[in-house]
Amino acid sequence: MSDARQRSYRSYIGDKDVDGVGWVYTVSSRSMLEDVFTSVSLKRSLERDPDSDAVHHPYVVGRCAVAGQADIDAAVEAAASAAPAWAATPLPRRLDLGRRFRERLLAHWDEFVDLLVAEAHPRTVAKWELSCLLQVLSEENLAWYEQQMHAEFRHGERRLIVRQLPDGVVCVNPPQNAPAPSAALAVLSLMAGNAVVIRAPRSVPLSTMFLVRDLVAPVLRELDAPPGTVNVICGKPVEVIDRWLAHPLVDDIFYFGGTEEGLRIQRECVERGKKPILELAGNDGLVVWHDADLALAAEAITESFVGSGQICMVPNYVVAHPAIADELLALVVERAAQIRPGYPQDEGVLLAPVRRSEKFFELLTRAVDQGATIACGGRRVELDGTPSEAGVFLEPTVVRVEGLAGARELDVVRHETFFPLLPFVVPPAAPDDELLDLVLAFVNTNEYGLRNSLWSGSEQVIDEFVRRVHNGGLLKVNDSHIGFLPYVPTHGGTGLTSGAFGEANYPILKTTHVQGVSITPGISPRRAAFGH
Repeated sequence: MSDARQRSYRSYIGDKDVDGVGWVYTVSSRSMLEDVFTSVSLKRSLERDPDSDAVHHPYVVGRCAVAGQADIDAAVEAAASAAPAWAATPLPRRLDLGRRFRERLLAHWDEFVDLLVAEAHPRTVAKWELSCLLQVLSEENLAWYEQQMHAEFRHGERRLIVRQLPDGVVCVNPPQNAPAPSAALAVLSLMAGNAVVIRAPRSVPLSTMFLVRDLVAPVLRELDAPPGTVNVICGKPVEVIDRWLAHPLVDDIFYFGGTEEGLRIQRECVERGKKPILELAGNDGLVVWHDADLALAAEAITESFVGSGQICMVPNYVVAHPAIADELLALVVERAAQIRPGYPQDEGVLLAPVRRSEKFFELLTRAVDQGATIACGGRRVELDGTPSEAGVFLEPTVVRVEGLAGARELDVVRHETFFPLLPFVVPPAAPDDELLDLVLAFVNTNEYGLRNSLWSGSEQVIDEFVRRVHNGGLLKVNDSHIGFLPYVPTHGGTGLTSGAFGEANYPILKTTHVQGVSITPGISPRRAAFGH
C-alpha cells in the first residue's frame, strides 16, 4: 500500500507471507466518532474492491489478508513441524525469548499504542494493557518461570528431576476487546517450548498481526527458531476454531471469549483429547469493610469504568459494609462524575464507545424493576458528555442494591454485564462476625471467579478473607483491582471464568505438563523396588 501510515499484512505461515482469500480493512477509531457513515462506507468499498482509490483515504490505517481453510490447516501443520526442534532448544535460550521480546516491546511501545488507539482502545487503557506484558516478562517472573520449569534434587546416588514439558501445538484465539495484548501471552507458551498458531480477530486484526510480525517473529529468528514456531492468520472465529478442534495435530486451544461458547469448546476439546485453556467472562467482587480507607477504596471501585467496563478483570460488583455504605457511595458517585468521554488518542480518557447499548438499558430497567435504585449515570452521552439518545458513550452508572439475600437474583449482580454498570450491594446491619460470614459466603458463591478485592484496615478481616475466599484466580487486598504485579497471575480463575480446569493461569505452565525423571549410575532394580 502506498501510504506510509498504512500497514498491509498477509497470513504468516511457516515464516512466509501467504496470500489469503480476501482482505479486511481497519479504519481509525477517531473516524468512527467523526464520521461513522464514511468509515463504514470505506470498509465496505475496500472489501469489495481492494484496488479502489478509497485505499488512500486518511481514515484507512491498514489491511489484513483473510485466511482460507487450506491456510488454517497449513498454519497448524507448520507449527507441528517446528514443535519438536523448538522443544529441544535449551530452556535458558527459550526463556531469552521473553527478555528479547520485552526489549523489543519497549522499543516499539509508541507504535504499538498507536495501533491499539486506532482500534478504539483509549490511549490510557492501551498503556495499561501493555503494562501487563512488562510484568509478565519482568526479570522477577523470568527467574520464577525457570524455577518452575526445571528443578533438580539429589536423593542418595540418584539425580531426580521434576520438569515441565511443552504440550506441542498451541492455538490461541484472543478476544475482540483486547486481541493483541491477550495474544501476546502466547510468548509464554513459546518460552515453554510450544509452537503457536494465533487467530487475529477478523474485526480488529491489525494490532495482533503487528504483534506477531513486527515483535515476536524477529526475535524468534534471532534465536534460530525453526520456521513455523509462530504463525498468525486472520479468519472467522467459528470456522478457525472448528478446524482446530478437528485437526489431529492441535494439542491445546487457548480460548478467550464468552462463557457459553467457551464451555462448548471445553467439551469438544476433552472429547477429542485436546487441552482447553479458557479465559471467559469475569464477575469480580470488591468488598469494603467499615475500617477501610474509603477514598482509596472509591478509587479502586471506579476502575470498574475503565474501557467502559468492556474488560473482564474490572470490578463488577461492590459489597459495602452498611456502616460506611452511604459515605462510600457518595465518594464513588463523585469520582464517577469525573470520568468523561473523549477521543481515544487523548490522554486520560477511560471510556470507550459502546456500540450495542440496548442490552445495557434492558439490564438497568430490570434491576430498577427488581428494587435497585440508580445512584448515578444511566444515559447515553455524546463525545462532549452531553446527554443524547444518539450518543455512542454510556455514562458510568451505579445502582444501589439493598440486602445480600436477593442480590444474586439481579442479572447485574449475578452475571458480568460488560458495560459501565456497577451494582453497589449493601447488606443489612448485623454483628461483624455474622456479617463477615455472610459476605465471604456471597463472594464464594459467585458462579464466576477471576479476581476479588478487599479493602479493610483489620488484620483479622484480611486474614479471614485470604484464608476463606477460594473463588477466583487472584485476590487483591488494599490494592488496585486491575493493577499488574510480578509473580501473581494476570489471568485465570474458577467456575464460569475458566471452566472445569480453571485456576490462576500462568500460560508457561498451562501449556506444559509435568514429568518426573530419576537418573542413577546403576542400581539393582530389585533392591530399589523391594529394599533389603
